[in-house]
Amino acid sequence: MQLRVLGRAGYADTVAAMQRFTEERTGDTADELWICEHPPVYTQGIAGKRDHILVPGDIPVVATNRGGQVTHHGPGQVVAYPLMDLHRAGYYVKEYVHRIEEAVIRTLGHYGVTGHRVAGAPGIYVRPDDPGSHVRLPQRPLRREPGSAAPVPDFTGLAKIAALGIKVARHCTYHGVALNVAMDLEPFSRINPCGYAGLQTVDLSTIGVHTTWDDVAAVLGKQLASRLAP
Repeated sequence: MQLRVLGRAGYADTVAAMQRFTEERTGDTADELWICEHPPVYTQGIAGKRDHILVPGDIPVVATNRGGQVTHHGPGQVVAYPLMDLHRAGYYVKEYVHRIEEAVIRTLGHYGVTGHRVAGAPGIYVRPDDPGSHVRLPQRPLRREPGSAAPVPDFTGLAKIAALGIKVARHCTYHGVALNVAMDLEPFSRINPCGYAGLQTVDLSTIGVHTTWDDVAAVLGKQLASRLAP
């Protein structure tokens, strides 16, 4: 997987570039991992509901073709876009999502923070009052009986630190994951993050981890390249 660190990049331009890359790639095209940060923007997933955008103010809202609802991107957030051929990698979308989440969990662990999955809600969450706790969540994903109803996400005692939204076209992925490092969190209060009213959002700085964007980008990039390998 070839790593490209784009630095500060416009959201719409980056999405257009990912789409071109995906449309033009062949079976011999090497997979790439693009890492960047975006100027302030709200992005709305393909099935997103407009009423989850409460008071956007002067922050632009961009409709996009990834999965999921509305989220916010801004300076101080590491955004990673794996451009992969899943057919060549040898695994399916569910496994792909799990591997991305695992890369984020391992990245947080590098800084002494425990990341958690929540049943029914993609992304990674932390306990803001005890970010290093290894106590397992009662609301963690568990094996479901065939035919059982999908779990209702429970965010009690949690805050979201990484959001996930992907697109797969002809077995090839784009869009990706955003990990909050040290950013202005106020814009998250103007939306229902990922479609959940009142969901708290944090970054590493808020929970006491003081590091740099470059350092987190390097750690996350290494983890993604390792975890997404065939």
